[in-house]
Amino acid sequence: MSETPDETLAAIAQMGYPAVQLAGVAKDQVASLKRTLADLGLAIAGNHVGIARLESALEEEIDLNLDLGNRDIICPALPQGRRESEADFRAYADLIARIGARCSERGCRFHYHNHAFEFVTFDGTYAMDILLGSTDPRDVLFEPDVYWIHVGGADPAAYIRRYPGRCPFIHIKDIDRTRDPSYAEIGAGTLDFAPIFAASEAVGAEWYVVEQDASTKPMVESVEISIRNLRAWGKL
Repeated sequence: MSETPDETLAAIAQMGYPAVQLAGVAKDQVASLKRTLADLGLAIAGNHVGIARLESALEEEIDLNLDLGNRDIICPALPQGRRESEADFRAYADLIARIGARCSERGCRFHYHNHAFEFVTFDGTYAMDILLGSTDPRDVLFEPDVYWIHVGGADPAAYIRRYPGRCPFIHIKDIDRTRDPSYAEIGAGTLDFAPIFAASEAVGAEWYVVEQDASTKPMVESVEISIRNLRAWGKL
């Protein structure tokens, strides 16, 4: 994407992906990106915006996303170094509650995307449950990343079922059979996706989002393997 964005998006569309989930879109990219996606017939299934940007320039980010034609704004993570204590997570819950409320007021949906660190426990409660349990489900949605839930020590399917109506997007990636944890294409690893799909559909998920953080293969080849397996499973 950094070198040949139009060609990369065209390859994604040709494979049969109906949408893309974005990250870090700048204001000067909006017009050309919007044209390219429209020409390729690709929808937008959310855009990741860093927490620092959401905290310091929320109105600008909402404007940018509405101009892009996207109403789903996703916080990809919390900063390292300030997520050690229960107090840290409660402070972040207050912050994302404010961000989410403003997004709702402006006609957007705000989502929080997990990694493994949110599955530390405080008096038997996951930090992730502090973030979600301390915020209004109408304002703060949840983008479960099934890989990181597993790495964090929880059952992805069971955890997704805890938040019905709150998980429009499900991040899916697999775990390499020889290196655990390590990224693999969907269906090429050890995660059992049948219960994950069942749980996701039970809570009202709208999109499965293929995420390939790293690969031993060319990235375009990896995401093609994932869509081929999703199609074979009837999930496309």
